This record gives sequence, C-alpha cells and structure tokens, in this order.
Amino acid sequence: MAVLRPHLALTVADVERAIPFYRALFGIEPSKVRPGYAKFEVADPALNFTLNEGERADGLGAFNHAGIQVASTDDVLRARARLVEAGLATFDEMDTTCCYAKQDKIWVTAPDGESWEVFVVHQDADEKVSSTLSEDTPACC
Repeated sequence: MAVLRPHLALTVADVERAIPFYRALFGIEPSKVRPGYAKFEVADPALNFTLNEGERADGLGAFNHAGIQVASTDDVLRARARLVEAGLATFDEMDTTCCYAKQDKIWVTAPDGESWEVFVVHQDADEKVSSTLSEDTPACC
C-alpha cells in the first residue's frame, strides 16, 4: 500500500482560537480553513492534521479519529481486504464528501474504541459532510 501520510484529527472547542497555536507549532499556515474546520498538511514529519470544532466525547477527550491517507481507491480497497481477512468489521464510505473533500474511504474501530479511516482524497469540496451519510457513519472530519 502506498501510504502518503498519517492522519490525526482533534476535536477543539474553537477552531479559530486553536489555529494560531498549531500554526506556531508546525511552522506552517493551514492548507484549508472552513467554518469549524482547519487542516494542516505537515511535510516533516509527514502528517495530515485536522482540527474539528465540537464537543469532546467521553473517553477519548480531544481525540476525534485517526487515519492513513493513501494514493488511490485501489489502496483503500486493499486495506479493506486486509482488515476483513484479519476478522475486523469495516464500514465503507465510497464516493462521499467529508472534511471538505470528495473521498473514498473505509473505517475500522480499534479494540479500545478509536475510529481509524483509510482514505484517498479525489478533490476539494465546498461542503463539510455529504447529505448521503447515515446515522451509523463514524465521526467524519
């Protein structure tokens, strides 16, 4: 699988207040800022880091979800096959809009409850979440 960069998403109370801290920490400007959302594409170490405004869930604190960004939908499907072969349940979200981007992705839940996604980004989008997502969809963005 061609891994581009790990993904880490944090839930924060106020994205606009958090941006200056992470701008200083990473030494770069966010690559995308939308209402309640900011994305930093850190080159070294390679990291897709997002801030997501909202309430912090019990148990996970600021942690929202983690993921692995890959190069293609084929890479997403190979990851799904590997996870299913290991006996893990996956949730598909193909041709979806999430985090202001059109994506193909799958989700899997770690033993302690952390949500992980394997995803490819096809293009930017003007909306945060697709209207086609169901109530069972993990915490996008």
